Amino acid sequence: MKTWRMQRNCALTPKQLFQFYAVLVFFSLLVGIGFLIVGIWMIIIFTCIELCALTLGFLIYARHALDFEEIQIDGTVLKITKFIGSKTKEYKFNSRWTQILLSRDKPKIFVLSSEKENIELGQFVRQDQLPQLISEIKACLG
Repeated sequence: MKTWRMQRNCALTPKQLFQFYAVLVFFSLLVGIGFLIVGIWMIIIFTCIELCALTLGFLIYARHALDFEEIQIDGTVLKITKFIGSKTKEYKFNSRWTQILLSRDKPKIFVLSSEKENIELGQFVRQDQLPQLISEIKACLG
C-alpha cells in the first residue's frame, strides 16, 4: 500500500495553541484588572473586546490546524480522504480508471478524475513539490 498525506503547515498544534491562549488571557486580564483596581475602568472593556477577537481568531485557526488530504493506493483501490474543518469526506475509485488532470485555473491544484467524479487535491502541497507528487501518483495508477 502506498500513502501520500498532505497537511497544512501549522506552527502550533491545537493543544499548544490552547496553552498559549491561556497564558495570554491570564496576563491580559491581570493588566485589565490592575487598571480596574486603580480606577481606570475603561481598560477592562478594551481587554474584553481584545480577548473576544483573539478567541475568534484562535478558534478559526484551531479548527483548520489539523486539515489534511490523503491518497492511498492498495492494488486497484484508490482511496482519497479529505478532512477540512471538522468534515471528513472519503472517496474510493478503481486506480486503473483514474487519471490525473492539471487545473489551468488553479496552478497549485491537481484533479483525480474517475468515472463521473473529479476530486481537487494539492492545496497543502508546496508549488515546488507538486510535480514530484504527481509523478509518484501517476506511477502507481494502473
